This record gives sequence, C-alpha cells and structure tokens, in this order.
Amino acid sequence: MRRPIDPSLSLSIAAVLCLAVAPLLAQAADGVLEGRAAFGDWRADRPGVRRHILPRDLPAPQPAEADANFVPVVQRTDQQELVPPGFAVNLFASGLAGPRTIRAAPNGDIFVAESRAGRISVLRPDGGATAKKSVFASRLNYPFGIAFYPPGADPQWVYVADTGAVLRFPYRSGDLSPRGEPETVVSQLPVGGHATRDIVFSPDGATMYVSVGSRSNDAEGMSRLSGANLQSFIADHPLGAAWDNETDRADVLAFDRQGKDKKIFATGHSQLRRHGDRAGRHTMVLDQRARRPRQRPAARLRHARARRLLLWLAVVLHRRQ
Repeated sequence: MRRPIDPSLSLSIAAVLCLAVAPLLAQAADGVLEGRAAFGDWRADRPGVRRHILPRDLPAPQPAEADANFVPVVQRTDQQELVPPGFAVNLFASGLAGPRTIRAAPNGDIFVAESRAGRISVLRPDGGATAKKSVFASRLNYPFGIAFYPPGADPQWVYVADTGAVLRFPYRSGDLSPRGEPETVVSQLPVGGHATRDIVFSPDGATMYVSVGSRSNDAEGMSRLSGANLQSFIADHPLGAAWDNETDRADVLAFDRQGKDKKIFATGHSQLRRHGDRAGRHTMVLDQRARRPRQRPAARLRHARARRLLLWLAVVLHRRQ
C-alpha cells in the first residue's frame, strides 16, 4: 500500500524545481537558443542571439572517422548584414589573395599579409569608399606576422615574419613602399608543417617574440628519449620543448631586436594571438589545443609584462589519451 505524500514535502520539491527551471526559461525568453535549436549557421544569426550548447547536446564522436571542418567561401551579394542599431557594414577591400593577418599602422593605414600571394599590401582608408591598395613588399615566402618598430607613434621599420625568416623594411609613417632594401633579422626559422610565423615586440622594444607552429599534429617522426638522454634534455630545455623535427617548433621564440640571443619564451601548439592591450602593457600567447601527446603541457597562456614576465599554465580540460 502506498504511503501518502506529505503536502509540505510536495511544496518543497515544487519550489526546488521552480528555482532550477526558472533560469532556463528566462534564458530562452531572453533569446538564448538551447539544445538542438542552438545549432545553426550565419543565416539564423542576428544581433542579440546567444547559443547555449552543453556537452550532452553535442553529436556522438566517431573515433573511426577523420573529422574535417572546412570553411566554404560565400560570394558577396547585395544582402545587408544584420548589425546592432547605429552600426553599418561596408566593403573595405576585395580581391586579396589569401589574406591572413591585418595590422594597423600608427597613421591608420592597414597592412595586410597576403600569404598565398607572398606579399604585404597597404590599404589606405578613403572615407566610406573602398580602401586604396598599394603593394608594400612582394616575392616573400608565405608572410604572416607584421610588426612596427619601435613601438609607438613613429616607427622606423616594418618587421615581417616569413615562414622561414624574419625581415625588416625601412619605413616612416605614411609610406606606401619601403625606403630601401629589406634586411634579414632572423635568417633561419624551422620550415614545413604549420607555416605561419607571427611577430610582436615587447612594449619597451627590447624583445622580439616570434611564434613558430608545430611541424606535425601529433609529434609524428620524433624519436623517443629515455634514461640519461631524456634527463639531459629536460635539464637544458624549458618545459614543453621538443626535439628532432620539432626542435624550436610549437614555441614562441624570443630574440633581441637584431634577431640575436634566441631563447624559448613559451611552448605550445599555436600562434601569438593577442599582441597587447590599448596601453601596450601586455603580450598574450594563447595555445589553443593539445598537439604533443608525449609531453605534459598541452595548453597554456603566456602573459608578459614590461620589466616582468608573468607565466601561468592554463587548465587543460581535455587531453588526448
């Protein structure tokens, strides 16, 4: 025989359920898409729409299948982009060949690394019209990183990180072409594999940081060190450094402004992404994902201050087994 339920207990349970469900209902009412409704593409996006995707909403993994997520190129039409009130989106430049990086010069010119074309172009804003394009440097080898030196309003050089070297071009604010022949600052960087090389200077201009992507995805081709050889390597190298075909790879290398005094500043898979706040006080390096399953560090955030470097290890929520 079933026992009757205490009315006070029923009220307590109902109250708890209301407290738990109310935030979810409020989120849905506030424009948060949840569950399967949260999946979609740009056609369902608009200002104010938020998506809340939980682990249980994700499709089941397929370990036996390789996963690829390529980005299709959509041809521009006369359809207007949906933006918040007071904003507008206009065409700034077109016809670029594999643009990978943009950097704003102190005078407002926009430098673009057209990596696939092997050139650096300058886009000069022209009011609301399409920017005027000039070729600053060409015949480069997959350029990516661009930095102005010295930091500040009056740079004298434009530094460019090719996939295998760092070059610098004499420059004054407003120039659309170099004032002389380029100089080689770092003559040799590891090549092959992940090809992009980013570059940034410390706020005081004393240190040049160059990121070098890993040679492979999972340390393929690396020999296995053990015993005395492993202990010797650990003693002479920072945590996360690699060897063989991954030597000086998946690293942020630090040099002086002349490309000398090389050392490993940070280790991890990906590139320099954040190059300082508006006051120019910080340098950030974000490692996006695990790439070296044989080594302990998988992802870390490096935060460098002028006169003092603060390093901390980001928590890795997922590691390859």
